[in-house]
Amino acid sequence: MSFLVGTASWTDKTLIDCGRFYPPDCKTPEARLRYYASTFPLVEVDSSYYAIPTPMTAQQWALRTPDRFVFNVKAFRLFTGHFTETKVMHKDLQQALGAGRKLYYKDVPEEIRAELWKRFAEALQPLRLAGKLGLVHFQFPPRLKYSPEAMAHIERCIGWMPNCTLSIEFRHRSWWESPERTASTLAFLREHGLVHTIVDGPQGADNSVPAVWEITHPDYLLLRLHGRNVETYNAPAQTAAERFDYDYPDRELGELAAELVRIAYSVRNKHIIFNNCDEDKGQRNGITFLKMLMAHG
Repeated sequence: MSFLVGTASWTDKTLIDCGRFYPPDCKTPEARLRYYASTFPLVEVDSSYYAIPTPMTAQQWALRTPDRFVFNVKAFRLFTGHFTETKVMHKDLQQALGAGRKLYYKDVPEEIRAELWKRFAEALQPLRLAGKLGLVHFQFPPRLKYSPEAMAHIERCIGWMPNCTLSIEFRHRSWWESPERTASTLAFLREHGLVHTIVDGPQGADNSVPAVWEITHPDYLLLRLHGRNVETYNAPAQTAAERFDYDYPDRELGELAAELVRIAYSVRNKHIIFNNCDEDKGQRNGITFLKMLMAHG
């Protein structure tokens, strides 16, 4: 079986500063992406969550990576219901909405929402045309609880992205809090052709979700690994690197690999993303995990 393993971002500051993954001569964005893509076949673009990239930037990503390299792209934060500052938007939209404002999706006029969706789709087009666009990943915040309103919003997101395959990650336990609720959530994802995200992460909080080892899309599975650092997961004012500071021991990776192999035979595209993005932990764990998966055959 063929697995695509990668990490969330290839430009995290702590990764570059630690000096252990990139060779000393990899000092430019182009050199780093080319080196990363010589090591991994998949990456998750996280910068698109913070601001919509330009089509030119996506075109450069496509040109700097080999054939068959795959980009999963994280959806812009406004679309997933996160509080968003207008300063990260295009200048004309900043002016239309008001500079220096912070908004939720519901606060944005419909015509500007439509323009943002249009520009996000345009940004993905170079990757799609190059055959390098994998999943468009919608990571919803803990405030999005299981409800008909939440499902209706997800359906609207699907409508804005007709040529893409969407993966969905929930961050509130209400989606999985009982066998009946889990069955309902999985049925919703299957009905709409959405990729369920199998999450490995810290447990014990309202925004912790269990690892639900199920597949909802005929062509894709997605496993995202956030580490298991309970102490930092909900600590205030942490950077992403500090929040997901975790180095998976081989025993845990072996257990995860066994679970993954058990269900992976039924789909063609098997994506694994390490989001434990402190220094080079995700890269080291990803390389080890890929070797374990290859050993399973």
